[in-house]
Amino acid sequence: MPLISVIIPAHNSEKTIKATIASILNQTFANFELLIINDGSTDTTLETVKQIEDSRLQIFSYPNSGVAVSRNRGISLSQGDFISFIDADDLWTPDKLELQLKALQANSQAEVAYSWTDWIDENDRWLHPGIHTTFNGDVLQHLLLTDFIGSGSNPLIYASALQKVGGFDDSLTNAHDWDMWLRLARCCEFVAVPSVQILYRICTNSMSTNVWGMEAASLKVIEKHYEHAPTSIQYRKQQTLANRYRYLTFKALEGNPCQKKGLASAQFLLLSVKYQAAWTHNKKTIMIVLFKILLSTLIPYRFAFLFIKILKKTKENSSNIVTVQGVETGQKISLHRIK
Repeated sequence: MPLISVIIPAHNSEKTIKATIASILNQTFANFELLIINDGSTDTTLETVKQIEDSRLQIFSYPNSGVAVSRNRGISLSQGDFISFIDADDLWTPDKLELQLKALQANSQAEVAYSWTDWIDENDRWLHPGIHTTFNGDVLQHLLLTDFIGSGSNPLIYASALQKVGGFDDSLTNAHDWDMWLRLARCCEFVAVPSVQILYRICTNSMSTNVWGMEAASLKVIEKHYEHAPTSIQYRKQQTLANRYRYLTFKALEGNPCQKKGLASAQFLLLSVKYQAAWTHNKKTIMIVLFKILLSTLIPYRFAFLFIKILKKTKENSSNIVTVQGVETGQKISLHRIK
C-alpha cells in the first residue's frame, strides 16, 4: 500500500502536465501513488499522460466538473495515509514529499505540513519569491489574515484529517483552497518546512483566474469563517479584507497588460486602502502597482506588451539562473524531464 497519495486535477493541461508529473516521479520519497483526475480535457492531456510509464501512475477520466470536484474524486480513490495535491502546471522540488513527511512524523500533534513557494513562468524560469512564511501549531488566526499556504499544490495532509473536515467545497468557484486550509486549521495543527519546495506557475498570456469570481468567492469564505471564529480575533476582519484585496490587486496584474485587468486592479487597490490604508506606506510598492495599472489602462496594448517584453528581457540578462534541485533564488530552474 502506498504511504502517500498524490492527486493531480487536469483540464486541458497538455503544455505543462508532463513537467508536473516529472517533478513528482523524481521525488526522493518514492512510496506514493499518483492519481491523475482527467477533468474532461479536450486537448491532448490524456494522450500525453498515457505515454508515461510508471507503475505508480493511475488515470481516471470524468466529464468536466472543476478543480474542487476533481480533488474530491481523487480523495475518494486514494489509498495513502497522507494526501497531497498539485495543479497540473505547478512543480515540486525533489525533496518536497520527503521533508514534509519527516516534519509530520517529527511533530506528532501536526496533521498538515506546508512549505515555501516561489513563482516561475511558462518556461520554468524563476520569476520572484512567493510566500515564505513560517507558522506552526495553531495557525487559524494567521491563516484568516492571509492564505500563507499559497496554492493547492502545497500541503501534505493526513487522510484522516481530510475525512474529519470533509471534501473541498464545490459550491465555491474560487478560493476553495483557502476554505479547506481554514477548515483544517480549526481542528488541526500545522507544521512548516522552511524551504522553497513549491514552484507556482504564472502564465503571461492569460488571466490565471477570473479575479471577479475570485473576489466573490473570497468574500464568501471570509464571512463563513469569521462567523465561526473566536470573539477574540473578530476585530481582525477588516485587516483580512484589506489583505485579500491587496492580493487581488496584484493577481489582476499578473501576465501581460490589458485594460480590463488594469481597471480591476485599480478597483481592488481602492478597496484594500478602504479597509486598511497602512500598507500603502510602502511607497515603492505603491508606485510599482500604480505604474502597472497606468501601463495597462492608458497605453495601447501592443506598446504596453512591447515595453513589458523589453523589461523582462533586461531582467533576464541581468540575473542568474537557478535549479529546482535545491531551488536557490537566482539560479536557473532545471528539471529531470520524462523522455
